[in-house]
Amino acid sequence: MLYAFRVTSGQENIVADLLYEKVKKNKMPVKTIVVSPYLKGYLIAEAENEVEAKRLITNVPHVKSMLHRTMQIEDLKDMLESKPQEILLEVGQMIEITSGPFKGEKAKVVKIQKEKEEVIVELVEVAVPIPVTIKINTVKVLQQ
Repeated sequence: MLYAFRVTSGQENIVADLLYEKVKKNKMPVKTIVVSPYLKGYLIAEAENEVEAKRLITNVPHVKSMLHRTMQIEDLKDMLESKPQEILLEVGQMIEITSGPFKGEKAKVVKIQKEKEEVIVELVEVAVPIPVTIKINTVKVLQQ
């Protein structure tokens, strides 16, 4: 069964290393630990049952909780395969940020980094324009 764990965002690789060492040291029946760049703040592990999954995360720093429902391998398919996104943005376009700490803010596109699927924007409704790098899938075009 696949179990998802909520972890401190940005600490996914560190937690995965800690879990791997714990599995190795205690010879736990955990087959897989997955870290995906598309799942910020979460890890996925394949364990025999829920008891083993909970035992795996006990006393491990940066692990906040375990999700109550299990996952299927089909749920992971989109997170493990990288698909190039069609980028419809242009430099100078006005956009609205749809998630993250700047959600709802309007901004102007300054630079598009296609290979990283990121866009650098300048917030426009602030006293000093601030350049911010965000994921392309977190913006909505306001003007064409």
